Amino acid sequence: MKNVVIRFCGDSGDGMQLTGNMFSSLSAILGNEISTLPDFPAEIRAPQGTLGGVSGFQVNLGQGVYTPGDKADVIVAMNAAALKVCVQNGLFHEHAVIIVDTDTFTKQDLEKALYKTDNPFTELHIPESVQIVPVALTTLTKESLKDSGLDNKSVLKSRNMFALGVVCWLFDRPIDKAIHFLEQKFAKKPQLVPHNVKVLTDGFNYGQNLALSVSQIRLEANDERLKEHGNYTSIAGNKATAWGLIAAAQKCGKQLFLGSYPITPATDIMHELAARKDMGVMVVQAEDEIAGVCTAIGASFAGDLACTSTSGPGLSLKSEAIGLAVIAELPLVVIDVQRGGPSTGLPTKTEQTDLLQALYGRNGECPAVVLAASTSANCFEFAYTACKLALENMTPVILLTDTYLANGTALWRIPKLAELPEINPQSAPESLKGTYNPALRDERGVRYWAFPGMEGFEHRNIGLERDAEKGTISTNPENHEKMVRLRQAKIDQIADVIPDLQIHGNVDSDTLLVGWGSTEGHLRVAAEELNCALAHFNYINPLPKNTEQVLKRYKRVIVCELNSGQFATYLRSQFEGLQLEQYNEIKGQPFAVERIVNYASK
Repeated sequence: MKNVVIRFCGDSGDGMQLTGNMFSSLSAILGNEISTLPDFPAEIRAPQGTLGGVSGFQVNLGQGVYTPGDKADVIVAMNAAALKVCVQNGLFHEHAVIIVDTDTFTKQDLEKALYKTDNPFTELHIPESVQIVPVALTTLTKESLKDSGLDNKSVLKSRNMFALGVVCWLFDRPIDKAIHFLEQKFAKKPQLVPHNVKVLTDGFNYGQNLALSVSQIRLEANDERLKEHGNYTSIAGNKATAWGLIAAAQKCGKQLFLGSYPITPATDIMHELAARKDMGVMVVQAEDEIAGVCTAIGASFAGDLACTSTSGPGLSLKSEAIGLAVIAELPLVVIDVQRGGPSTGLPTKTEQTDLLQALYGRNGECPAVVLAASTSANCFEFAYTACKLALENMTPVILLTDTYLANGTALWRIPKLAELPEINPQSAPESLKGTYNPALRDERGVRYWAFPGMEGFEHRNIGLERDAEKGTISTNPENHEKMVRLRQAKIDQIADVIPDLQIHGNVDSDTLLVGWGSTEGHLRVAAEELNCALAHFNYINPLPKNTEQVLKRYKRVIVCELNSGQFATYLRSQFEGLQLEQYNEIKGQPFAVERIVNYASK
């Protein structure tokens, strides 16, 4: 097979995310491309063994991988509830392999998972073509650690390592590399390493001794291609975003400042940056979302590369302060890791429902640059680009990612700093010393940046409207309209430096799929199956200059989004006479390629 989809699922305390991440990293080492989907329960901690507490981690690995896959080829079900959720949601193929822990299908387990009979496989109508691999994971783990001295609770927490060992055997993953990951994971608790290593090794040996197999599934690595192009690693979107910010600060010689408040699923960005004091990163965990963005604006006024990270509810709270950065014309990077809403909504699920808020969710005529990353790996690229555009154009830039990208992982080529584009902050030239005021602009309409400590550049910056010439407070009607148009023109001219919109797939087709952000992989696969064209957007405001030309070239244009049609609405507002179809899902999950293909085939 060119690729295989594996789903680990169990109770939220069964360590499915750790197991999935380790297996994904092992696969990346072997040269497999990967795309992952961590699927957390929305509850903080549902009762153990219940349907609401099922946690999953799905990975698609192999060659030509763009999505985590619609359905799994292999499922590891740690309990009866996990099996039921997978069946009810149609998460596996009819010829799939399902590995189950036979010790977790007791009468009590079945009752918790709301089974009506004592035979779950018959009750769930699992097809005979599905290969069931029964493994007594709990019993075997207890046997493995019977002489360890660990209490029963700690022993049971190691079941995931036995399962990982079995799966490593089935897919020929290097057990020594897995042991290395465990040593890193438990570096602060080294006493746990030997126990986990033993269970992992025993799981691997169990699969070997019983000659367990998953029919004819075999993956061929593609490591030669990777060696030709550089060094690769597996990276999650939040970590890639943090590293992109750090790279931008290093490139332009600015100190990186993050002022934020913890919020799911964006908090990992703060965690990663807080650990990078060695790179000169300064992090302030503020008392709330508003304080977080305001500290960042203060850092920007002081001359730092200033950022704030949040999710949808936090972006709402930050909106007034972002307006301050717009009217004060200060560089600011705002990262919005979108999640299911409204309000607290579905905090662990993914959506694309903050687009119109990012574009218009501020009072007054308040334009800001809006970008959207499309893979976990290119979160690095677009975090870097967001910094570049903010510093060179003296404007807030909002970068949209989402839960799917933030927690998911992908294979990422590690760039060299010298390969990255130059960043040239819009610093006030020495020639303005003694005559500087905050209204002075270059030929692009971008004002010059001066900050405290620059002798001869003393000034005040304000949230009130300022005179277009002097930079002082002004309530003149004509001046206000002039300033509104100047700030908009500054954003519009950025279209001159961003790349044109590219068409992928069959460019001569009559049908064009259109998407933005994290749906790229799913739409790319759908376009291949449909043999049609695809236009995918990373630059939202401003749009690429050739957008209208591309969209009006095709007879049928289908805009696919994980919302009720926000990007389609935006496109219609930008181009008169544009005819669009919409395919929308708001399920808290990424697209299923199959459903897109079925719709577009009508």
